[in-house]
Amino acid sequence: MIEAIFTYEFLQNAVLSGLIIGLIAPMLGLFIVVRRMAMISDALSHVALAGIAGSLYLSQQVLFFAALNPVYLGMGAAVVGSLLIERLRRVYRSFEELAIPIILSAGIGFGAIFISLAKGFGTDLVGYLFGSVSAVSRQDLYIVLLIAIIVIAFLYFLYKELFSLAFDPEYARVSGINERIIQAAFMVITALVIGASMRIVGILLVSSLMTLPVAAAIQLAKSYKGALVYSVIFGEIAVIIGLISAYYLDIAPGGTIVVTSVFILLIVLFWKKIRA
Repeated sequence: MIEAIFTYEFLQNAVLSGLIIGLIAPMLGLFIVVRRMAMISDALSHVALAGIAGSLYLSQQVLFFAALNPVYLGMGAAVVGSLLIERLRRVYRSFEELAIPIILSAGIGFGAIFISLAKGFGTDLVGYLFGSVSAVSRQDLYIVLLIAIIVIAFLYFLYKELFSLAFDPEYARVSGINERIIQAAFMVITALVIGASMRIVGILLVSSLMTLPVAAAIQLAKSYKGALVYSVIFGEIAVIIGLISAYYLDIAPGGTIVVTSVFILLIVLFWKKIRA
């Protein structure tokens, strides 16, 4: 596989994109899990699916969309979905968790409509659902790299604010932190990461890469920063082993990455039980 990576551009794109996603997805996932909002990634991934299906359908009807990368419309739909979730959380202040299933249901509904309207893009859609090594283009790699820079800069400059909002929202508000703007920006960035990850991990599985490494990390870490480091390490291991397995088994990388994450979690739980 090492020789093939230096030979074929699509493998270079897939490996580099996977390594970047393995870095940023668990980093965001830790903040999501700590705030007990793990299902948000599922909701946004289904909204992204609706955007992808809509783009593929429109590409059959309008010449402009035929030349447009479906990832753009998928990411745009995820961003809109993230903003709607934030809006609905303010509407249902006593039942904020309702916002997530509402948007998730809307995403599934619109996705089903576009899929039923369109004819003949089954293969393309499967690649977005479960990931595809051969489908990752240089343009996709540049998109992932740009989003990674945004994510790292966002977490670096607003780490203290995000930490405060995650563990003590009341203190954060009293300290003058603008929760609404920071939370909305965080949701938009999460949507962008989900949209960027769909080529490698797949829309239906991207939420697993944001939560499973975190689930394993919090079993071992003794501090928040320790959990952040462990999450990134487990995410990268899952991506590397998953891509290698997908290459040799000739299967979708999304499934192998997620299954590897599950095995890592089981190993960590088993190790912790032995230590206990």
